[in-house]
Order: sequence, then C-alpha cells, then structure tokens
Amino acid sequence: MRSVVSARDSLAGQRSRRPRFYSVAEVAAIFGLSPMTVYRAIPAGEFPAVKIRGRVIVPAGAIDAMFVAATSEGTLVHSADWANPS
Repeated sequence: MRSVVSARDSLAGQRSRRPRFYSVAEVAAIFGLSPMTVYRAIPAGEFPAVKIRGRVIVPAGAIDAMFVAATSEGTLVHSADWANPS
C-alpha cells in the first residue's frame, strides 16, 4: 500500500507543476492557429518539436523563450530560430 500512496503523491505533484512539453493541439490553441498549421511547420523546420515514434510534442521552454524574446526585445520573433538554433 505504501508504494501506491507514494506513486499517487508523485503523480499529483507532477500535475501541479508546469508542463515540460505541450501537445500540438495545445500549442495551436496558445498561438491561435490550427493544429494542422503547427504540424506543417514542424517538418518544414519552422517550429521546434520532438518526435517520439508517432507522437510530436513541443518543449514548453521553447514557447517560453519565444514569448520572452518577443516581449522583452519588442521585436518580431521567428519560430524557425528556435527550431534550428545556430
């Protein structure tokens, strides 16, 4: 019983933290785009993502970095700069 309780506590802690990755649908909603637009941008090298088998996920850190760059620099941010950092 002890391991079940600790596993449940661990899962509850994970749910309360910020996500490390977003689904394509979540990213589309954040940016006000269709999921298909995001899916097309990823293989075109225009948006950062991680593919694990058939699942595509977007690092939350990349979304955060784009937001910070756009707001702190007051400039246009290109998502492709985060997809293919030089």
